[in-house]
Amino acid sequence: MSSMKRVFCLVLDSLGVGALPDAAEFGDTGAHTLDHLVQAAGGLDVPRLAALGLGSIDGVTSVKRSAAPQGAFGRARESSPGKDTSTGHWEMMGCPLTKAFPVYGEGFPPEIIDAFVKRARVPGVLWNKAASGTEIIERFGVEHIETGKPIVYTSADSVFQIACHEEHFGLERLYECSQIARDILDPYGVGRVIARPFVGAPGHFKRTYNRRDYSMPPPHDTVLDRVKRAGIPVVGVGKIEDIFAARGVTESIHTEGNQDGMRAVIDLATKLERGFVFVNLVDFDMLYGHRRDSKGYRRALEEFDRNLVELESKLGPDDLVLMSADHGNDPTKHETTDHTREYVPIIAAGKRVKAGVNLGTRDSFADIGATVEEALGLVPVGPGRSFYKSIVAG
Repeated sequence: MSSMKRVFCLVLDSLGVGALPDAAEFGDTGAHTLDHLVQAAGGLDVPRLAALGLGSIDGVTSVKRSAAPQGAFGRARESSPGKDTSTGHWEMMGCPLTKAFPVYGEGFPPEIIDAFVKRARVPGVLWNKAASGTEIIERFGVEHIETGKPIVYTSADSVFQIACHEEHFGLERLYECSQIARDILDPYGVGRVIARPFVGAPGHFKRTYNRRDYSMPPPHDTVLDRVKRAGIPVVGVGKIEDIFAARGVTESIHTEGNQDGMRAVIDLATKLERGFVFVNLVDFDMLYGHRRDSKGYRRALEEFDRNLVELESKLGPDDLVLMSADHGNDPTKHETTDHTREYVPIIAAGKRVKAGVNLGTRDSFADIGATVEEALGLVPVGPGRSFYKSIVAG
């Protein structure tokens, strides 16, 4: 079977499709990001995704089933112990975790904070507990500006988040402090340090797209590493480079939201001759999942559906598009603003993709990465199981 020239893997960040069997252990019993947002928002108009098979995925009831799906479809369970961005993306690219990242919901211990204050040369920090990112800047934004103390907060994920005002504190200064925090936290195994810049006046603070993630490097080789070593271009769009600590990426395109990300992908589809394009569409999670905005999530999915049609119009006969997610973020789960432990969808499209192939439930997100490798003519080394031959003709 001949390989593909190009593979596009689009991560619809947080679009979960139903609680995993162990969801109760994570406080996520009954979670279903897709179905619940559609119910809460009063519908969903995504004709292209529906035609490809979104409504035919096991456990999805909110999207009308196509009588004759035009793509391949299924879902995958997460084998790693977690429900965060790094864990999901790493497993997808063939590097599942056996041990969860440490979390600090009640705050980081004094030895971490004291080291950060000293090395970053700041007068202290504000908060240092789990919080909603939008709420925390409204609560402490003025005090941050007046004192120069960074706002430090976390979540149910393994993250050390630093919120600072771009003008009053300085964007480059925030990045410098974030790198210092990354260095301090490496021995503790904290998954990510996230710089969370914001702008505006009191009462009107707003986070910007100048966010930057400082990730632990994956503990093992990933699909990105192997594809790059094979001499095939690997283009990371959005925060992919940050998630993988810049490993395995030959080109990175910073984006400002979903629309900007899809514009970049469509542009690549017109000029990239060969390669792997790995895309994170962050708005689903950042703007709508975490903020519990079902109607906004619905609008973003409908917008993506229109972008997908345009992307497909640029594809050649040897192109493959894979769509999935990295975790859930049920916008109707109002007791927290955290991610949810869910299955993720798998949808495959392309001129050579067999119509109506039901992939069922895959044992790991890593099956997606294995499929990417085989599609590009490489021999997958595991742990995922490629479904390339099941979905592609010729």
